Amino acid sequence: MTQHSATTAPYRTGWLSNQAPHERERLQSIQNSVDAFTIKVLQELPLEASSHCLELGAGAGSIAYWLAARCPQGRVVAVDLDTRHLDAQHATNLEVQEADITSEDYAPGSFDLIHARYLFCHLPQRDEVIARATRWLAPGGWLVVEEPYHLPGDTSPSPLVQRVLAAYQRTYRDNGADMTWARSLPSLLARNALSQVSFAGNLGCMGGGSTKDRWLPLITQAAPAMLADGLITEADLTEFTTLLKDPTFIDIPQVTIAAWGRRPEKAASTH
Repeated sequence: MTQHSATTAPYRTGWLSNQAPHERERLQSIQNSVDAFTIKVLQELPLEASSHCLELGAGAGSIAYWLAARCPQGRVVAVDLDTRHLDAQHATNLEVQEADITSEDYAPGSFDLIHARYLFCHLPQRDEVIARATRWLAPGGWLVVEEPYHLPGDTSPSPLVQRVLAAYQRTYRDNGADMTWARSLPSLLARNALSQVSFAGNLGCMGGGSTKDRWLPLITQAAPAMLADGLITEADLTEFTTLLKDPTFIDIPQVTIAAWGRRPEKAASTH
């Protein structure tokens, strides 16, 4: 087991951690809104029943569980800084590991697939960890990374949402997250010698009258920090909750960018 690094300290305690009161709801909201997109990306890759997979920042486990079913003769390692929301007994080929990936290392060539979602944007040394992850791939293995790209808050059609999103984005920046880093993913994968680099996007939706808007758990989670810093008011939060139920309010606050690339096969022998 590795020691936790100082750079992941904000994610061990407080509103960004798995012990936060609304974290389970936030993770489930993300799964409900993005899993279909993630699975579509993964289904298009040549995974085998015997593939060995690494799920980084496994969260509440939906993609790790899907991979365990997709690769029943293989192995899925689900890693998170805090694994309280993961069920280690979900599948016999699932291994749940509590570790800090900024200091954790795996043997080169260990995995046929490495997947991470909404993880690297939170790590100050994100480019370095990506580079290390490419070395954990077996020849022919795939690295798939999904990250949010936040659109400018001040472009929302609602002045209220402009304030709320500006506060939300600032709060994440103050904790070391970069919610625009996703744009660099395809280039970063190519610079790390991955081939067949490709990418896709999934538009996020806010509003539209949904009673289970995915943005409500996200904003609720960050609300105490935003209120403490004086970035928004309780009245703003109340009005925001009401606005999400208005079917005439529809917004696009972010795009999830997925990028993937393949470690080249070993060069053919000349002998």
